[in-house]
Amino acid sequence: MMLQDGSTQLLCLTASSGVPLFTRGASKQLPFSVIGSLNGVHMFGGGQGVVLSCCETEDGGKVVWRVFHDSVMLIAVAAGGQGGAGRSSSSKEVEEEACLQRLLENVWSCMVLVLGQDELANVRNVERLKRDLRSCFGLIDQLLEDRHEGILGNLTHCADSLLPPNPALLQDAVQGFAQAADSEFGCLVVHGRIAAATEKWWRLAPQEVVLLSALMRSLSASGSSSCDYPVFLPHGSPTVAHRLLRFHLLPGADVCVLCGPTPSLHRAESGLVVRFWTPLVETLRDCLAVGERCLPEICHPPLPSKDPLLGAAKALLHLQYNALLHPGGDFVRLPRGEGSERQH
Repeated sequence: MMLQDGSTQLLCLTASSGVPLFTRGASKQLPFSVIGSLNGVHMFGGGQGVVLSCCETEDGGKVVWRVFHDSVMLIAVAAGGQGGAGRSSSSKEVEEEACLQRLLENVWSCMVLVLGQDELANVRNVERLKRDLRSCFGLIDQLLEDRHEGILGNLTHCADSLLPPNPALLQDAVQGFAQAADSEFGCLVVHGRIAAATEKWWRLAPQEVVLLSALMRSLSASGSSSCDYPVFLPHGSPTVAHRLLRFHLLPGADVCVLCGPTPSLHRAESGLVVRFWTPLVETLRDCLAVGERCLPEICHPPLPSKDPLLGAAKALLHLQYNALLHPGGDFVRLPRGEGSERQH
């Protein structure tokens, strides 16, 4: 397959012409001729009225295709050699395909989160889009590398969270901080996990909550003390941007709000952060200590397949994948800007 065993490479192309937009993942990239062939076989199938979504290679690798809005094609190429002893071949195939399909869903939503759906669905200038997509690479690499300890939300679409020592105190602080910032959407993230959030934050689509947490981890890793970052909600507001105001409180602790034109970053940082979070420094330190104890040592290097947490996550994903094949749940749509569809 030309990739190192166990590695995954992500390819992004224009759906109409097959022009490569970017590749991420494996250190040894696939040759352009192979990329062209992967695009060509998918286009050939489409011309015959067949949608090619997945295939398996001779050495046990897997290729998954997905086209979004008839504009962007994402291809995930997973090399063979990944763990799977003790499982039936059919179960392993379903699991691997579900993981790769979830990866493509998340990558597309990351692109929408950063650039907005309009720019991706209506490609006017390919070279400009290539440049703009570079701002998504940090998030995409995070999805591919699984480098954050014990973070499973990318796979399950269930937000990674922790229970702080003083949940009511932190909940009140997040609620008050968000209200003072003219927002109903606020969140406190500790060691990459949600420690407290407003009710409206939890009512966002599950994938949005997971990806916003991933964005917070990425922004925190940049080392900046604060930032004013425009984001599009892939389900709730894919064409209209919101402002994500993120503030670094302590090493490992960040707070953010989704808001409109006000307040300014300076006003929020100099006034609101000091007002609401300075009195809670010791509480935040206690929360950080709890978060550190929750980091599983087995996650270095990235989670092996024999890990029970990852096994449970994959089992959940397997059930979700079967639910997609056999839909039957009732859905309710939340108001625009407050989330998306949620299953009961």
